Amino acid sequence: MRRSDLALVCLLGLAVLAATAVAPAFVEARPAYEIPVHYTVDDDAVEGDDGEAWNRAPAATVPLSSAGANVPGGDDTTVTEASVAVVRTEDRLHVRVSWADPSRNVSNDRVRSFADAVAVQFPANASNRPPIAMGSTDNPVNVWYWSGANASEELLAGGPGTTTRFPDSTLSTNATYRDGRWTVTFSRALDGASANRTTVPTDRDLDVAIAVWNGGNMERSGQKAASEWYYLALGPGPGGPPYEVILWTVAGIAIVATTLVTIQGVRRTRGA
Repeated sequence: MRRSDLALVCLLGLAVLAATAVAPAFVEARPAYEIPVHYTVDDDAVEGDDGEAWNRAPAATVPLSSAGANVPGGDDTTVTEASVAVVRTEDRLHVRVSWADPSRNVSNDRVRSFADAVAVQFPANASNRPPIAMGSTDNPVNVWYWSGANASEELLAGGPGTTTRFPDSTLSTNATYRDGRWTVTFSRALDGASANRTTVPTDRDLDVAIAVWNGGNMERSGQKAASEWYYLALGPGPGGPPYEVILWTVAGIAIVATTLVTIQGVRRTRGA
């Protein structure tokens, strides 16, 4: 092989290596409305809001806007987005929601005093998407709720104004306020364990919605910043980045092989 041909092949090889490293990042773009789910077998890695598993769980930015409820000040909300990360272990689902808030409001024991709060909403029936506004009578929702007034509740709702508290909540929460930002982590067993309680699937995606109340803006009840329906990517995927790297590597080898064949063909033609 001539030196010029060898140099060309080397350049192509370097290009293939670069494409293998960089191209998957472009292919790997997250589908709209997807919230990735990181799986771990180590329950201790999800302790608090900064456990090791959270460092590996990619967060999704979820836009929020007024829920449009027909209540006084219903359109007056201040939180515009939340960062949502999710970790699943063998038997529990952990959801971490973080959002910017310039003030820490944790008391509602005075007139016109309201606590900051956040809620995570799931379909009670994981296979059937309910109306976004608290579900409906025949298609209710489960709500995991936390407020700065130290309230943590697991709720059932079948439409606006129908919220009912589960008397035996199995929900665990952890909340921190740091540098003008709330971070609240919810955790519950995958198995709903009772009627009208969401059982979290491990073989298919699950709809989820987020709502945030800024107590400093006197937000409460229907006056909240809420998301559209998103989904937790709990179902099987295409194989992830390793799968893509293999495809790009095979494609690169094919390009180099084709180039070599072409070079040899041109040389033979010229020599004929």
